[in-house]
Amino acid sequence: MHAYIGELAALGTSLSWSFGSMFFTISSRRIGSNVVNRVRLAVGLALLLIAHLIIFGRLLPNNVMAYHWFWFGLSGIIGFMIGDTLLFKSFVLMGPRLTQLIMSTVPVFGAIIAWLFLHEILKLTDIMAILITLAGISWVILGHKNNEQQKGQFFIGIMCALGAAFCQALGLILSKKGLSNNFSALSGNIIRIFVATTCIWIFALFRGTTISSLKKLKDKKATLAMSGGAFFGPFVGVWLSLIAVQHTYVGIASTLMALPPIILIPLSVWIFKEKITFGALFGTIIAVCGVALIFLL
Repeated sequence: MHAYIGELAALGTSLSWSFGSMFFTISSRRIGSNVVNRVRLAVGLALLLIAHLIIFGRLLPNNVMAYHWFWFGLSGIIGFMIGDTLLFKSFVLMGPRLTQLIMSTVPVFGAIIAWLFLHEILKLTDIMAILITLAGISWVILGHKNNEQQKGQFFIGIMCALGAAFCQALGLILSKKGLSNNFSALSGNIIRIFVATTCIWIFALFRGTTISSLKKLKDKKATLAMSGGAFFGPFVGVWLSLIAVQHTYVGIASTLMALPPIILIPLSVWIFKEKITFGALFGTIIAVCGVALIFLL
């Protein structure tokens, strides 16, 4: 039963991240990716605390040990503070569809990290599946047409998305360590976001950008879109992702959470009026199939 819970949570994560990425792209393009990341973490933390109060009858998690603070805190800094800063920058430069396509390398990075540091076996079939994933992504990226002015931004967007994928994969593995002994996924996510929110606002304070960040919230359309992204992203999406990795294997969870590139194809056509070529569609399907094969062979 727990396996099915984990798989359904992973599918829910894909849907949440797809809608969240659309909202974050809209808001980031209006008021800046750094501002969006700072504020949406604070909003997400507030929503999680309310949910924790409703479910557990208390605002803050209890029975939290130094062990949990270390693993969830480190996961929050790497995943939310660093990884999502890169992710939102990529949203601005490339849009949600291509960014999430590159983010499908999360299980690829996860498999490589587990091989290097957790001594998990990387079989020949795993290597072949990784190559299929990379081939599908490369097909889409190389087929994307840019003018000379856009090529520089597009390359930076690719690098940001790859950095975000690496941080998310590492963050998932670190969260898995903190979720041992059936520790609450919701409580764990509160710790992750609390640490990330605290660190990112302290950093903004030292840079002198705190007041300017808050002033940009006067843009009502951006604020509304960011609130929607905060609901689907750090609240529903990340909570479901932690439930997924707690109740099923990280590999299976990562595979099912790699579906946003496909979900975002119709959404990008509808919202951003993108023209999707057959090559882009075919490459995306190949990439997602490669991700699935990594853990299902």
